[in-house]
Amino acid sequence: MAATKSAATNSLSALLRQTTLDDHEEFLKAANAELKKSKTDLEAQHVKVVALLNLERYDDVLKLFEDGGDGLKERAKLEYAYALYRAGRPDEAVNIAENTESGGRGMKHVLAQAAYRAENFEQAAEVYRQLSGKRAAMENEVNDLIINSGAVDAQLEWAGLGHLAHKKKPMKEDMEAFETAYNAACGSISRGELGQGEVLLQRSKDLCNALEDLTEVEKMAELLPIIVQQIYVLIQLGKIDEAVKLCTDLPFAEIRELSTRHLAYVNSIAASKFHPNPYLAHRLFHSTPKPPNTDQHFSFQSAILRQNEYVLELLSQKYTGLANSTETYILSQLYPTTSATTNSIAVLNAAANAHNATGKAALKAILPIFEKRPNDVGVLLTIIHLYILTNNHGAAVSLLESFFERLDEGGTESELDVRFAPGLIGTLVSLYSLQGRKSHSRSELAKAANYWSQHESRNVPKALLKAAGTALLEGHTPEDLSKAAEIFASLHEQDPTDPTAIAGLVAAYATTNPSKLNSQLIDSLPPVSRLVSKIEAAALEDAGVAIPLAIATIENKKRPAADKVKPAKAKKVRTSRMPKDFDPQKKMDPERWLPMRDRSYYRPKGRKGKQRVAGLTQGGEVKEEKEKVAEIKTGGAGGGGQAKKKKGKGKGKGW
Repeated sequence: MAATKSAATNSLSALLRQTTLDDHEEFLKAANAELKKSKTDLEAQHVKVVALLNLERYDDVLKLFEDGGDGLKERAKLEYAYALYRAGRPDEAVNIAENTESGGRGMKHVLAQAAYRAENFEQAAEVYRQLSGKRAAMENEVNDLIINSGAVDAQLEWAGLGHLAHKKKPMKEDMEAFETAYNAACGSISRGELGQGEVLLQRSKDLCNALEDLTEVEKMAELLPIIVQQIYVLIQLGKIDEAVKLCTDLPFAEIRELSTRHLAYVNSIAASKFHPNPYLAHRLFHSTPKPPNTDQHFSFQSAILRQNEYVLELLSQKYTGLANSTETYILSQLYPTTSATTNSIAVLNAAANAHNATGKAALKAILPIFEKRPNDVGVLLTIIHLYILTNNHGAAVSLLESFFERLDEGGTESELDVRFAPGLIGTLVSLYSLQGRKSHSRSELAKAANYWSQHESRNVPKALLKAAGTALLEGHTPEDLSKAAEIFASLHEQDPTDPTAIAGLVAAYATTNPSKLNSQLIDSLPPVSRLVSKIEAAALEDAGVAIPLAIATIENKKRPAADKVKPAKAKKVRTSRMPKDFDPQKKMDPERWLPMRDRSYYRPKGRKGKQRVAGLTQGGEVKEEKEKVAEIKTGGAGGGGQAKKKKGKGKGKGW
């Protein structure tokens, strides 16, 4: 048995020496021939694994690993991890790569790529940082590290972890290759720098078109994803005509990646100038094939696409189906939550249950949903918005306060994170401001600041702390000022150059503890002369700024005598605005803007005109009183005498 195995190994080794590195089909045939003789031959199994990987038959590779057992997995850990990554199972690939000490730089690359695909961008950035810090083994590896690191930086920005990105701005070396220019463009887009992103995308297209070692087919394959991204940027910039032109010329069927093809169709729907038929848009949205596991969208893309799908169903009036599907998704998530994705879908769920109604009709349909899911933040905010639209601010405040009370009673960390979320605190403070309840606003902000100050190790919302400190400064009580000093001291410790923290700290210490005001802290404030250098007091007075009476009296005393003041030049009226019979020598009537009956020189003509004017003046006879007097004189129908009846014409007697 051992002699047979040795002979097989020698013949396979001889074959490997005779073949070329690109002849993977021959490798596969030779390995299969040896495995027919001995199914447990690890050497032949390993050769077959490498051949299948080069032929991009990843599912066959994984089946071979499962049939080969632990021996093959232990011998070819690098190949196994890479096969898992390429087959769309990045989490398993990360697990193997992390627990393997051998494998060298190759295993590090697999770990970084698998972590990137598993959306663990922080880990991927760290691995690439380690690989870049060491001397590269091959020349091509340097380019791969630069390109892949740029892609990771862009994804960190999309994931809200931009502070971990290696590059925050495009560099000169990013303009040398179309891949690096494209990654730099994606980074700019993720930061909201759309104008710069548009320029970088065009640069990437130009560099790709200038390549001489690529065929036209290969160039088009590289250009199509860039064009799809460019359409998105143009739509966001409001350049709809340019976006429509690109969509018209875009060969959708030639986009190889199905995930990118689907994005292209969605962007083409969004780029339409006219509101399309929602049923047709819904059909186009679902016209692309479903991407395989190896070509899935990232989570931030999937979230937007899911919302787009639900919106199209809402516009297509598929209310029952949408209500059921969104509720299934919501119940699968942990809530209460501050996740924008989950809460946005909760809003769509409320709209579906209300059949897209608004006002009181929508409230009648959505309030029972909130009773079923009392911790659903999306439904909560929807109801508050409807209350505000119907001018029922008191009900909105009461609803949010009761929601906070429930979370306080729960007391878990996840519930308290939602309870003191900056967005919800800001909503309640805004509602308090509408009602003029400043003390309640300060109290709520102080509670939130106190909670987040106890969690300094986490991502503390600085904007909330600044708002709380500013509000507490307006309280003017020792307790409020002391708390404001603590907040601004903490902010100043984190960032000594923050002007808001410096100003707040000085304002708080000036009243509570002046001894802590050192010269360095005071000198950090901008001088008053610089702050008021562009302010003109005279212009403010002319604009209508009120000034105290004492100051106004002093100013009047300082003003020159009337005879010394030069009269203001009369404004010259353009000839086109003058009437045809206008005489510049004749003085214009100062009461020409008043109705004729209101002018001082108006004298009505005739008896009726004089009586009408007399009734309009103060003290004149009222019409109703005249009628009453006339009725008494003629002996009206009620009470005493009877009015005389007029006789009819002719000789007959009246009745």
